[in-house]
Amino acid sequence: MEFKYFDRWSVEGVEVKDPGLRRYIRLEPGYVLHSGGRQAHKQFGKAGVPIVERLINKVMRSGPGAGKLGGRVIRGGKGCGKKQLAYNAVKRAFEIIEKREKKNPVQVLIDAIQNSAPREETTRISYGGITYHVAVDTAPQRRLDIALKNLAGGAYSASFRSKKSIGEALAEELMLASKGDVRSFAVKRKEEIERIAKGAR
Repeated sequence: MEFKYFDRWSVEGVEVKDPGLRRYIRLEPGYVLHSGGRQAHKQFGKAGVPIVERLINKVMRSGPGAGKLGGRVIRGGKGCGKKQLAYNAVKRAFEIIEKREKKNPVQVLIDAIQNSAPREETTRISYGGITYHVAVDTAPQRRLDIALKNLAGGAYSASFRSKKSIGEALAEELMLASKGDVRSFAVKRKEEIERIAKGAR
C-alpha cells in the first residue's frame, strides 16, 4: 500500500537533484505525519523524518513577528505545539501550489529546499586573542535545516500584518524559492550567507 501526503500527493516521480541533500531527504510519507520526536535523540535521526513533516515542524515554530495560523493570529511562539494548525497550513499551501503551478507540490518543496540551502557559510575562529571569520563548507544536514527554517521564516514574515494566511504566504514562498527567485526570503538569505562567506575566504 502506497501512502500519500495528505492522502492526495504521491512521491512517485519526485526527484532530488542535489546529490549532497539526497541522503538526508526522506520522501516517503509514513502512515501519519507525526513521528512524536522518536528520532530526536539519535545522531542523524532527523534524516528518517519525512520531509513534509519536517516542514510542518518548522511552521510550528516560535520566533519574532506573528502570522495567521488556521485563521488565528499568533505572536512570538504561540504556534508552538499546535501541530494540527501547522498541518492544515501546509496542506492549504500544497493545494494552492497544485492549483497555480499544475505540479506536484512535493516536487516544488524539494526544488525550493535545493535553491535555498547554502553551500558555504562563515564560522568564528579565535587565535591569539583575535577573533576573525573564515569560510567553511556547510554540512548537508545543516543545509537542509537552514533551508527549512528560512522557508518557514519567510512565510511568517510575509503573513505578518498582512491579509495573507500562513498557508497562502507559505505557498508563495515555496513557489518563488522553487524557481530561484530573489523575491523569496529563503533564496535571498542563502545568497547573503554565501556572499559573506566568499568575502571571508
